[in-house]
Amino acid sequence: MRVDHVSYAAESGGLHDTAERLAEQLGVAAVDGGVHPRFGTRNVILPLAERRYVEVVEVLDHPASDKAPFGQAVRARSEAGGGWLGWVVAVDDIHPVEERLGRESVPGNRHRPDGVELRWRQIGVKGLLADPQLPFVLQWETPDDLHPSTAGPSDVRLAGLQIAGDAHRVTDWLGLPSTYVAQDVAFQFVAPHGTPGLLACTFDTPNGAVTV
Repeated sequence: MRVDHVSYAAESGGLHDTAERLAEQLGVAAVDGGVHPRFGTRNVILPLAERRYVEVVEVLDHPASDKAPFGQAVRARSEAGGGWLGWVVAVDDIHPVEERLGRESVPGNRHRPDGVELRWRQIGVKGLLADPQLPFVLQWETPDDLHPSTAGPSDVRLAGLQIAGDAHRVTDWLGLPSTYVAQDVAFQFVAPHGTPGLLACTFDTPNGAVTV
């Protein structure tokens, strides 16, 4: 189990303006990621080191975005001004997560502009809607060399997440011991009784730490 990516909902200027601004802050190149046909969304990828990435996403004018939980979450966040939407954990085998949560994962796919299709299974997006401090979980079904982090070279790494919420709530939801401490990404939990959600991400860049 590891942090795979973080998602940022497009601001009022639109997907590409938002992505280019973030890319400039981090010193990375933004790459058009294509369309999620099942979710009614599209994204731009900001590749990071250590097999991670930032996903900047916007909702499409498509019926799927009204039905799919992920499309609903993106629409709600963008209508509120945009910003950090959530964080995503990748696992090698999603079946134990399905058994623990008592429901099945759902398929996801994305068509890149070059025609390549990326596929995965995911679970927990409804939890993101109900309690945005929680990540959703995915299992990639595409080869490692198609992982979105390979969209471009990057020496920028995701160093930390600041989350409004309760660490024990998150570890319990992920099936981890309450004493669990992530080794490669620092987690800071604040305002446990406030509105939950991902507040900020810190990145290590060649020019120093950048917090968005």
